[in-house]
Amino acid sequence: MNLILFDCDGTIADSFGLICETMRRTFVANGFEPPADAAVHAIIGLSLDRAIHRLRPSVPPSELPVLVEAYRTAFRAVRDEASFREALFPGIQELLSRLRVAEGVRLGMVTGKTRRGVDAIVASHDLGGFFSAVRTADDCPSKPDPAMVLECCAALSIAPERTLVVGDAIFDMAMARAAGACALGVTWGAGTAPELRRAGAEAVADSVDDLGLRIDRWLAGELETRFVRTAELVP
Repeated sequence: MNLILFDCDGTIADSFGLICETMRRTFVANGFEPPADAAVHAIIGLSLDRAIHRLRPSVPPSELPVLVEAYRTAFRAVRDEASFREALFPGIQELLSRLRVAEGVRLGMVTGKTRRGVDAIVASHDLGGFFSAVRTADDCPSKPDPAMVLECCAALSIAPERTLVVGDAIFDMAMARAAGACALGVTWGAGTAPELRRAGAEAVADSVDDLGLRIDRWLAGELETRFVRTAELVP
């Protein structure tokens, strides 16, 4: 049995505009200069508290929960606006549908979203039953800690060595590497191909069609991880 774990934001769902606008409103409402879109782009994939801390390191730890809750409130409001609704990237639904019924394959999701955010994506795009294991920011430490991957593997009794992590961010690649799983990057999200490779990607896909082909190669045993699990890889 093989396990394919997908990141959500920037990998299967186009949520960049939504996240940038939510961060902007959150920071402005709390008296901070709004972060540039490029800065927000660089923190996608982290848990919310770590993302906000990276954007504004000067914020005292005691104030982070206030900003986290403000972000969640703003997110719900922005998400309901038509121009910021999260769409799946073209071709992703078809790819997931094909993999869902493939012999010897289980699908999962590992994401910095909250469980509530995942439930909203699943419901709005009819993805119920697609993912056999899901780990969110509510369940595990932030990426690149390997806990999300390792917990999904344990829940489904599939070894990390039989697991492929698909993501758009360097944090996804580092998480896979730390868990001893194979990492496959995609370039339509946060990271560039060189960045993803430096972070541990075994291969990088430039389109959803290319992603499907590279997943097929991995399932055929033609793409394997060069890395072994080690706690030293987790900052």
